Amino acid sequence: MWKKSKVSDQTTTGQVGIKKKSKVPGVMITQFIEEIPAEKSHPDFIRKPIALTIQEGKLAIFKAIVVGDPIPTVTWARNNGDISDPQKYQTKFDPISGEHTIEMPNVSPDQADTYKCFATNEFGKAMVIVMLNVIKVGFKKNKANQESTATDPNELKAVLKRRSKVRPKTEARKDGEIDPKFWEILLSADKKDYERICAEYGVTDFRWMLKKLNEMKREREQEQAEFVKSISNLKHIDVNPDGSASFELDLNLLDASSRIFIYKDGEMIPYSQDLEVEMKHSLNQVGKKYIFTIRDLFPDDAGLYQLDVEDVNVFSTEFKIPVVDFLVKLKDVKAMEREDAIFECVLSKPLSKIMWVGKNNRLEHGDKYDITVSEDKLIHRLIVKDCMQVDKGIYAAVAAIKSSNAWLIVEADNSLDTKGKKKPRKTTQAGGAGVDLAKIAAEQQVKLQKERDERIAAVKTASAEKEAAGAVDSSGSASFPGDGSRAEEEVRRDGSGDTGLARSVTDTRGKDTGKGMESADLAGNLKGSKSNKDGKKLSSKDQASISKDGGTQKLAIQSSKDSDSRQNQAEVIECETDAMTTAGDLPKFDADDLHKFSKNVVVKVGQTASFKMPLPPQDPTEISWFKDGTELFDGGSIKVVKDLNQSRLQIKDCLQSDSGEIKIQLKNTFGTAEAFSRLIVVDKPGPPQGPVEVIDSSSSVIELKWKPPSDTGCSEVTNYLVERQQVGQSMWKKVCDNSADRLSFRDRNVSHGKKYTYRIYAENSEGISDPLETEGIMAGTLIYPGQPAPPKVVSTFKNCINLTWTPPEKDGGTKILGYQLEKRKKDTNHWVTLNLAKEPISALKYAVKDVSEGSEYEFRVSAINMSGPGEPSAPSAMVCAKNPNIRPHFKDPVDFMVVRAGNSIRIKVNYEGSPQPDITWLKNDEPVSPWVNIINVEESSTLVIPSSNYSDSGVYTIMAKNSSGQSSFDIEVRVADQPKPPGPVVLEQVVYGKVIITWTPSPDQEKDDRLHYMVAERDSSTRVWNTIADRLFCNTYTTSVQPGREYHFRIYAKNDMGLSDASKSPTWGVNELRVPLVPRSAAMITLERPPSILVPLKVHSPPQGFQLYMTCAVRGFPTPNVTWYLNNICINSNNSYYITNACGVCSMYIIRVGPEHSGEYKVVAVNPFGKAECSSKLKVRD
Repeated sequence: MWKKSKVSDQTTTGQVGIKKKSKVPGVMITQFIEEIPAEKSHPDFIRKPIALTIQEGKLAIFKAIVVGDPIPTVTWARNNGDISDPQKYQTKFDPISGEHTIEMPNVSPDQADTYKCFATNEFGKAMVIVMLNVIKVGFKKNKANQESTATDPNELKAVLKRRSKVRPKTEARKDGEIDPKFWEILLSADKKDYERICAEYGVTDFRWMLKKLNEMKREREQEQAEFVKSISNLKHIDVNPDGSASFELDLNLLDASSRIFIYKDGEMIPYSQDLEVEMKHSLNQVGKKYIFTIRDLFPDDAGLYQLDVEDVNVFSTEFKIPVVDFLVKLKDVKAMEREDAIFECVLSKPLSKIMWVGKNNRLEHGDKYDITVSEDKLIHRLIVKDCMQVDKGIYAAVAAIKSSNAWLIVEADNSLDTKGKKKPRKTTQAGGAGVDLAKIAAEQQVKLQKERDERIAAVKTASAEKEAAGAVDSSGSASFPGDGSRAEEEVRRDGSGDTGLARSVTDTRGKDTGKGMESADLAGNLKGSKSNKDGKKLSSKDQASISKDGGTQKLAIQSSKDSDSRQNQAEVIECETDAMTTAGDLPKFDADDLHKFSKNVVVKVGQTASFKMPLPPQDPTEISWFKDGTELFDGGSIKVVKDLNQSRLQIKDCLQSDSGEIKIQLKNTFGTAEAFSRLIVVDKPGPPQGPVEVIDSSSSVIELKWKPPSDTGCSEVTNYLVERQQVGQSMWKKVCDNSADRLSFRDRNVSHGKKYTYRIYAENSEGISDPLETEGIMAGTLIYPGQPAPPKVVSTFKNCINLTWTPPEKDGGTKILGYQLEKRKKDTNHWVTLNLAKEPISALKYAVKDVSEGSEYEFRVSAINMSGPGEPSAPSAMVCAKNPNIRPHFKDPVDFMVVRAGNSIRIKVNYEGSPQPDITWLKNDEPVSPWVNIINVEESSTLVIPSSNYSDSGVYTIMAKNSSGQSSFDIEVRVADQPKPPGPVVLEQVVYGKVIITWTPSPDQEKDDRLHYMVAERDSSTRVWNTIADRLFCNTYTTSVQPGREYHFRIYAKNDMGLSDASKSPTWGVNELRVPLVPRSAAMITLERPPSILVPLKVHSPPQGFQLYMTCAVRGFPTPNVTWYLNNICINSNNSYYITNACGVCSMYIIRVGPEHSGEYKVVAVNPFGKAECSSKLKVRD
């Protein structure tokens, strides 16, 4: 819900100030009017700027994204000062992302302030406040000269840099003083870690420690209460599976704008709060949770990290990075399903626990994983139990900032047929390091013990020397402390004795050797002189002495150091001269770091080579990297990182050409220092040099010789592999594995006349080279096979000619591998090869499909053995590519088809015949209508009627005729529709127990001669309808009924398309529609009725010569006299017709119909009460 409140903001006249709450915390919105029009809105931030702590000289950026309609105007401001200087403040807008930014290049400490971002439109204003903290770095002389109040260097550093209570490593402590780092760690540590921390810092009085710790906790809580409500969920710093390190805590601040500082070993470090800005250190806030992350870990990232809110420490955690490496790295493991997999490694230093990572997730000891450590804490093992397909992937062991990873490959076990059940657990284990880990660990223990003994002896020697030096100093035998060299200043006097300076004093620079300063000379020819230091006369306290050599005077300063940098002055009577002496250090490397750097870096092709050189604190230096004398710059595959305490070089995607000498050079005003290493990029070797020399090629032996590869991949070739393939086969077989000193091979397992191809590989520790492949080399001499017999033509078609032949009598002493077939077109002289010699035809027959219809060809064939193809055979007879003559015939036609009225009729008939037959379609022996579509394609003909009706019913005939004969086929097509239901149903009882069911014919009965009726019945004893009559061609049916039951009847019309809707009868039975029986004595029953036609005549169209039945059903009493007519001529007395009348069924039978029988047939039934007749047509087909 939006919050409204009237405020007294200074708005434009006529405007009101209504405070609104934004969905983004920290955004303040003022609305200018009471009601905002629809589809309009006041400004708001969807992304606000994030507070930034950054080192001076870097690029500071604040980003914001605003919304509102109309589009708001964005402006920036700061509390103390303006931002109008375009050199310091640059505002930008990106229309694609919608980001408003303000950039401060080369940010300086005076730009640290509270900044405001305003978004304004006509309906309101939104504002957000953000802090910028700038960390001052280093001591700048020009600034020191301007600040007269900070003359002491220690005070000046306090002004320029925030410091924590923990002293940096460079500051020494008094003897017996406890490091403040000890108390800072204890204040944030768990109670279970107290004993370990005290042991590390040599604290033995636990009671005193606990008493003082409680006092410090109370003081710290009082300090924290000014800025913090609560602190919880402290998680100390630890390495993450992704290679970064982080610590986190839940922090509830009293003021959300309070500044947060991060320190490392007492020195403030810059960090980023914007996830899109990639810095080494970042502080991410999610609600009340703060997560500090360190990326790209290096050994110098170890130390004490502290989080302060304003000036109060909140949390301290110590990050320890032991110097450890992998002596034996993880190896790839290939395991079967349900088998255990083992990963093993050996460390260079004992660690009680390392982190195991599987597929980017930290693994813990449990049911799935066994994590074990040897007693000496050097051998670490991970066992993946019961491997399944989901377990495959990359597994890694992480020790401090070092890691080793390997693949786990899980293969399916198809050896057992479990029939869908789970496969049994295996007891075997796969993987391991493949070497004697115990032996390697024992050797490393001996080495570590030796190093410990040497360090102990060195400490003892240093202690003895220190004690001896202290005794000498106490006796006064040593004039000056330390063993630093002398810094000398020479002042020369000319021999003439004239007053004045013949030559001015020269500026000199001293060199730091690590123990003191070398000599610094001031030279000039003086007659009489005295020396001053920064305007003060030199005294014995300055440890300086003046000596004279002729006209030259020398000023010597013992053990010169930084404080001896000064303005020196020599005065000669009334003349004087000045010289500046600057004391400084030569660039230098730590001896241990220099030793590590000098080791060769060996990587594989495609990997990244990294060089790192830690830099001790020293004067500003220029750092350069070189490869083979050429300076390297950042860009492309080369990345050069230069920090205050280290410099790194990375070469990505290394190639063999990247191998060479790597040099880092440090340079300052006092000189240069260089360190050298070497990059070796190893790869598999190149192929052996060819061509291969064939020394011997007899029928029983082939001897080869080759040259070593020109490129060994920076790794020595260990052996050569030779593979062999017989020409014509696909399988390669390994036949030789020679040592590197043997550059020849003698193959005795060869067969005479066969050709062989050889591949020669070079192998080193990185892999196997690409092969050097030979041409086919034959064992012995070439003997070709003889000529086969001429090919014979088996059959010809328009697109194929089938041939056969017999093999040659002589095979040349070797097996016939196959045949090569050639063709020649008539009237041409060019023979065309149908198959290559490398792909011989193995059979003695072939179907030639690359022919043109109507063209004539001849063929010849050659036999092929190991020597190659022999002489071709004589040509075959000329043959034409055409189909043989075939009488037309039809392929699986359909002789009956029913189509719903309105749908299309599509009759497709496939046929064969050569030459192509002529197609004719008939309907009822007459040509089809012109609007009927006939589609003729090769070997198929289709008759299409787009929209059918009842008149399209009939017999369709397809006729195919060519020079070889004629064929025809009849397809009967019936066009029908869903029949209409019969008319009303009448129930009548004439005889007791019998009911006569009569119904009015369906309207479709006259159009469809195949329409008939079905009767269904249901009585009161059941709910199921039973069919009691089917295929009735009349309109009446008599059924039996039982007294005491009710009956229901349904009448359906039925044709080829299915059933009609039902016509329902009245209920017959108890008290309903019961026909009362007339007493016999009451009236006389009569059965007299006029004739009626129960079943009419049907239309017939039989083929000529077939027999024919025509029937109809007649009812009437007395029995009517039935007469048959053909075209209105009585045929009852014609002997060509057999006419019968049995129980009302009138039949007429013709043994063989002919054209004379065609016409209209009529049946007339007559009795004293009336007359009935029906008629039909008969058409005899040819």
